[in-house]
Amino acid sequence: MDSAWLEDFLALVDGGHFSRAAEQRGITQPAFSRRVRALEDWVGSPLFDRDSQPVSLTPAGIRFRPVAEETLRRLYQGREAAREAGRAAAETLRFAATQALSLTFFPHWLRTLEARESLSATIHLTAAHMAACEQAMLRGEAQFLLCHHHPAAASFLMSDQFRGLPVGDDRLLPVSAPAPGGTAPLFSLSETADAPVPLLGFSGESGIGRILTATRAMEGSAARLTPSFTSHLASVLVAMARDGRGLAWAPMSLVADDLASGTLVRAAPPDRDIAIEIRLYRARARQSPPAERLWAAVAGGCGG
Repeated sequence: MDSAWLEDFLALVDGGHFSRAAEQRGITQPAFSRRVRALEDWVGSPLFDRDSQPVSLTPAGIRFRPVAEETLRRLYQGREAAREAGRAAAETLRFAATQALSLTFFPHWLRTLEARESLSATIHLTAAHMAACEQAMLRGEAQFLLCHHHPAAASFLMSDQFRGLPVGDDRLLPVSAPAPGGTAPLFSLSETADAPVPLLGFSGESGIGRILTATRAMEGSAARLTPSFTSHLASVLVAMARDGRGLAWAPMSLVADDLASGTLVRAAPPDRDIAIEIRLYRARARQSPPAERLWAAVAGGCGG
């Protein structure tokens, strides 16, 4: 059994379409389909229901998925451990963080932690959208993940393979550029006019997008919201909102300065805000000594 088959399996689970997953894996669709079929032959049972679009997992596929994820994660962790064992260089703490938190929260949080604890390791940070961060954790490419969290939004990390700790609080709120000559929003969730309100929305790879969907943030709005632009980057959506291109949801940590200066204003009353946590995740398996020391510091109350 080729480990690449497991990566193909998870790419298809994530993408839902053979063509999209094949493109992600960098091979032709026929070759990708053959490799998926080879894995199913090895397992001895079909793993995907190909009659549905997007494709869905069969009962056998559902049972096999956590095994594939755990096997790959342990395989990559084992490879990294072997590399570290033969490496004389300084140890590294590897973080993955969603793009918004890498800009707003991570630098201050790390500085506060370093002021309280002696962290001699080199810090490596990968900033990406939530789906990519999850994959980095599943593959053992990152030791820690910093992300926004809401209990209603599902995540690969909400399983017995990982542990999470709250390290901060944030809020999601709708924002807009101000209307000309005033402080009222150019676009509002309470808009009742016939004209549609352009929505600057998050793509499916975004963790914030998952939270907004899970909490049904758009429901109960008087505005006729019409998607006009999509990105997985909160900073891009905020920039488009500043430019008067539409209404965007954003974390307070990212737009606090804009609200203070008036370049952005609330597009709904504060009671529409969504309270969220900032969480640090790690795999339950034992990490390197510097990683274990960092986790102990956070668990002991040094990470807030």
